[in-house]
Amino acid sequence: MDADLIACRRCPRLVEWRERVAREKRAAFRDETYWGRPVPGFGPPDAALLIVGLAPAAHGGNRTGRMFTGDRSGDVLYAALHAVGLANQPTAVSLDDGLALRGTRITAPVHCAPPDNKPTPGERDTCRRWLDEELRLLTPTLRAVVVLGGFGWRALLPVLADAGWTVPRPRPTFGHGAHVELAGTRPLHLFGSYHVSQQNTFTGRLTPTMLETVLADAGRAAGLLH
Repeated sequence: MDADLIACRRCPRLVEWRERVAREKRAAFRDETYWGRPVPGFGPPDAALLIVGLAPAAHGGNRTGRMFTGDRSGDVLYAALHAVGLANQPTAVSLDDGLALRGTRITAPVHCAPPDNKPTPGERDTCRRWLDEELRLLTPTLRAVVVLGGFGWRALLPVLADAGWTVPRPRPTFGHGAHVELAGTRPLHLFGSYHVSQQNTFTGRLTPTMLETVLADAGRAAGLLH
């Protein structure tokens, strides 16, 4: 699946943007070779916990080739994962930095960096095939999901429904600290957290303690933490 995903060129606007960013680069990274392709999920294929973001950052995942790696959002996320015991180190800077996740996988509804961090509904829908497939492959082991932000929440609910979990109607509302248990062949715990965007973390809307609390609750629901 990852090999097919990396080769995807279905969204012309995203292809043009990710490749232009990879050519022009940011001055601080001018000597680096950018990834410039769709960014696959990161973590073990038999994860019990899935973290769903929004899309790779232009000079983060689009540069490094790994979700939430090499940008300030990732600095916050991986520090929190390490603090609660779900990552072996608090930093993520490159594909070869030794980072490993414990029973946890990170993905996104959109796998290419979008202009202004805003994918269109059409791009989200085109990219959905990868989220459908990732959920299918994770279903035997998946116990909990943390969604970072309302975009990911709205994108994920129909995918979960099609994967066999019962999504209540009206659909659960996104919010930080939201927690819903979905019935299915095996129950699934769904958690919401504000996104680890710089806007949220710089303004204090999302603090490290707030994020760690949600991740710890999800880790316990997934059977990864005590």
